[in-house]
Amino acid sequence: MPKAFDAANPPFDRLTPHEMETLRAALDIVYFRPGEPVIDQGSPSQALFVVIKGTIEESDGAGLLALLGPKDSFDSRALVHGKSGHAFRARDETLCYSVPRSTVLDLIQNNPRFASFFYHDIARKLDEFVRDHDEQRHGSMMRARISELFLHPAAFVEADDSVETAGRKMEEINSNALFVRDGQRTGIITGMNLSKAVVLRRQSIQTSVRNLAHFDLVTLRPDDFVSSALVLMTKLNKRRVVIRDDERFVGILEDIDVLGYLAGSAQVIAGRIERAANQDDLAAAARQTAAQVRTLRRQGIGVELIGEIVSDLNQRLFSRLFDLLAPADIRAVGCLMVMGSEGRGEQTARTDQDNGLILSRAIEQAELDKFRTAFSGALLDFGFPPCPGHVMVNNPAWSKPLPDYIADIRRWLALPDDSAHLNVAILFDARCVAGDATLLTEVKTRLIEMVGGEQAFLAHFARAIDLFATPIGLFKNLITSAGNGDAIDLKKGGLFPIVHGVRSLALEHGLIETATDKRINRLRDMGVLHAEFARELHQAFNFMLMLRLDGQLAESAGATGTLVRPSSLSSMERDLLRDAFYVVKKFREFIRHHFNLGAF
Repeated sequence: MPKAFDAANPPFDRLTPHEMETLRAALDIVYFRPGEPVIDQGSPSQALFVVIKGTIEESDGAGLLALLGPKDSFDSRALVHGKSGHAFRARDETLCYSVPRSTVLDLIQNNPRFASFFYHDIARKLDEFVRDHDEQRHGSMMRARISELFLHPAAFVEADDSVETAGRKMEEINSNALFVRDGQRTGIITGMNLSKAVVLRRQSIQTSVRNLAHFDLVTLRPDDFVSSALVLMTKLNKRRVVIRDDERFVGILEDIDVLGYLAGSAQVIAGRIERAANQDDLAAAARQTAAQVRTLRRQGIGVELIGEIVSDLNQRLFSRLFDLLAPADIRAVGCLMVMGSEGRGEQTARTDQDNGLILSRAIEQAELDKFRTAFSGALLDFGFPPCPGHVMVNNPAWSKPLPDYIADIRRWLALPDDSAHLNVAILFDARCVAGDATLLTEVKTRLIEMVGGEQAFLAHFARAIDLFATPIGLFKNLITSAGNGDAIDLKKGGLFPIVHGVRSLALEHGLIETATDKRINRLRDMGVLHAEFARELHQAFNFMLMLRLDGQLAESAGATGTLVRPSSLSSMERDLLRDAFYVVKKFREFIRHHFNLGAF
């Protein structure tokens, strides 16, 4: 009974422990010589094979389709449907696990999740995998560390300080609790303590806080588990615990922040943004928004919804910053817009700034320049790095009156070079986050009107899908780049061709949606994309977004997270990534045919 069989290798990770033991008991190991057929095309198979060592060639009548390596399994179709659609042959000396057909069919019959792997098509497999992946993550929430949660600042007052002094300090730091120093001991006082003293007991606001504070502190360390905090709060009936690292007081953790974390604290962050009185308040909310991505992912929230939540929080952040920094004249006549992935609502982990300003009339230059500098500088302080292409409010090219944008569009269409195509793409993906949204609507309406019927421009615009090759070979093998450390760039090879191809079709048909998934749905409803292919395209896009987000969360600060190493993926992830890139490849062929790119 082979004990080395990897039970975590999908789809076997869907089996119960008892089912896994049944599988192990039935396993055998078989050897194939170079060139030896394993399953003939059109023939049944009496076993499911999992490669241990060596390479299996998968082919059809037209030639080689794929090369299967360690942990890859085959051929489920021959087991379920009675015969194989492809032929499988050993390329070199190969060892495989062999699972009898009867055992696999019994497991399929008794385990619906295991069965789904064998019956579902590409889109359903991708969807099923994402759900399973998210369920596994959900269980890790309680294993998060306290350091990942929002902590109220460790601010101090002296025991002889008055109730009034403590109240003003709480208001100043926007917190409901303070530490109290009293000689060698440290206590804590809350806003409720102050309120009860003054309102219920009618004590003077000049009363010292010494007799109002509690010195029976309950403490935890930053690297303790969130679950420990929840258990301690429940057991001791405490609404807050003190977080300290040896002798250093780090902050105060409140029950509402623990519950908000477990339930998803996006609404808490949104409230803090709305109540922000200055840039420091917004900077704290911006840090919480960045941390929220990791929280949402751990909770099993889908990547689409994470993008929507983060985009909503960032929109609130930008809008509040606009209100705080923009003079009345600019607020009255301006439209603050975001572009790129932020405009499409697909931003998850924070990237660089992509924003601009449309004005209904000219503004006094000194006033405008002051706002431009202050706004972009504040976002930099919040952790949004500058855009390499300088698509930012502090760039006059992206911060000007409406007529100037209209003139730019005319020039871009008259002189359609690479820069013009990029600018059209940037503007077409824009979304208003503050101010007069009708200004951006007018810009997009004029853009769509001027592009309408310009097939030559649209074709040149769509050609950008060929900027980067799809990293999949003729045999459906994944192609890595030595320059990237034998990794694949998900953005260049998969996400960009979908985003830009869909954007090209949306521009051609004058769609107002900005999100890629919503554009796909509209194109499907209009009959531009076949319903089944639209579903595959949508699932492939989301799967790659999920892999990219996981990479971003795993990478150190400053890394893009767009590179993925096939060797780090499970067998099923590699298989699904091949399927996803195959969908991208088909979509690129569709775009080439649709816009007749072969003529260029």
